[in-house]
Amino acid sequence: MTLSRRSLLIGLPLILAGCQSIPNQQALYGDLPDEPFPLKKVPLEKIKPELRRQEVAYETNHKPGTVVVDTPARRLYYVMENGRAMRYGVGVGREGLALRGNAYIGRKAEWPSWTPTANMIRREPERNLKYAGGVPGGPNNPLGARAIYLYRNGNDTMFRIHGTNQPQSIGQAMSSGCVRMMNHDVIDLYDRVKVGGRVEVIQA
Repeated sequence: MTLSRRSLLIGLPLILAGCQSIPNQQALYGDLPDEPFPLKKVPLEKIKPELRRQEVAYETNHKPGTVVVDTPARRLYYVMENGRAMRYGVGVGREGLALRGNAYIGRKAEWPSWTPTANMIRREPERNLKYAGGVPGGPNNPLGARAIYLYRNGNDTMFRIHGTNQPQSIGQAMSSGCVRMMNHDVIDLYDRVKVGGRVEVIQA
């Protein structure tokens, strides 16, 4: 049995719709040449599929727009409407284990500068003392392409959700840093969240 041209044209939108239900992750993680510091595509073969950005079912009492950081699971969720969320894989450093419960986004920054905390310098002086004066934003900056700064009661908690130039660290426990995301993912999250938005941090 052969398909007529008319049948094929009628069925084509359904075929395409079926294809579109599967995220094109190559497109999600492709080259970003328009960034101030252009980003190359992510080597997806080195990133487990479950750690890549995807929309998932997510039942929660949190309002849409809330960010939920599940540090034990190495996952971050941006709550959406209708029981859905955008899920991202994350890596968690030692500073990322220092905050629990509610916070809010106090500010956001593109290609932020970075200065190690006093605790980081004291803990690893041979590694961090040379950066005490700060590191300007750029491809070698530990905060990556974007940083989201969490506050409580008007005070900086020193907890950051940020990018990384080490995508292979996603899903891992790291020796330093807060909550790191692939640069492509933190750019996506940055564009979704608003200053003042609620953040819930879950610890083990």
